[in-house]
Amino acid sequence: MKQYIVDAFTDEIFSGNPAAVCVMDSWLGENLMMNIARENNFSETAFVVRAEEKYRLRWFTPGGEIDLCGHATLASAYVVMRFYDDADTVTFSTMSGDLTVMRHDDLYAMDFPAYDLKPVPVTENMTAAIGTEPVCAYIGRDLLCVLADEGGVRRCVPDMDKVKELDGLLLHITARGNGGADCVSRSFAPKLGVTEDPVCGSGHCHIVPYWAGVLGRNDITAYQASERGGWLYCVNDGGRVIISGKAALFSEGEIFAGRQC
Repeated sequence: MKQYIVDAFTDEIFSGNPAAVCVMDSWLGENLMMNIARENNFSETAFVVRAEEKYRLRWFTPGGEIDLCGHATLASAYVVMRFYDDADTVTFSTMSGDLTVMRHDDLYAMDFPAYDLKPVPVTENMTAAIGTEPVCAYIGRDLLCVLADEGGVRRCVPDMDKVKELDGLLLHITARGNGGADCVSRSFAPKLGVTEDPVCGSGHCHIVPYWAGVLGRNDITAYQASERGGWLYCVNDGGRVIISGKAALFSEGEIFAGRQC
């Protein structure tokens, strides 16, 4: 079975967010896909199967299957368009509905659903987990905490045991950017077996609607300030978020787990 490792939201390897992409003729058993994801130990392993004019796509973290993942979708589109389908558009059928990715030169634009954000009170537990008191907080699928400045985002060393006790699947912290980015953020997913997600596309389905409202415009350039770092070029489009990014191929190989099932 072919497996590709792609660094997403970057044009250079060893930066952005790495994802494994497994391209299959038919589905493996869920336990086997889960074991492959654990063996890879990336924040996501994507599994892709062609289904007529579309592709079926599922995402697995080391802690379980997830409903939406941006960087692994970008990586999957990069692999499909480069190795399997000479087209500039690909549609994936997923747990979050059909997701279309369009290629424009070296950018891959993903059309994702936005999460409905609801304001929630800032709590002592949030402050204890993050290490500083958020300015405000919102809940969608994930918990979004807004910090006072970019430095607070970059310096943050969260307590992962306390992060696990917070509401939401992931924790995102964000602040207004000081330089080329409108906003900076970091994402943490200890509930899924991922300490820090280097560049989280689905997190920006929370982050972008928030900043679009604050800044009063829909075009948002976002930077994920993890150690690896990554850029996301986003458009808030009503109930959708268009997230564009680049990708770089790290490796192409074959894994043998499918022959053992």
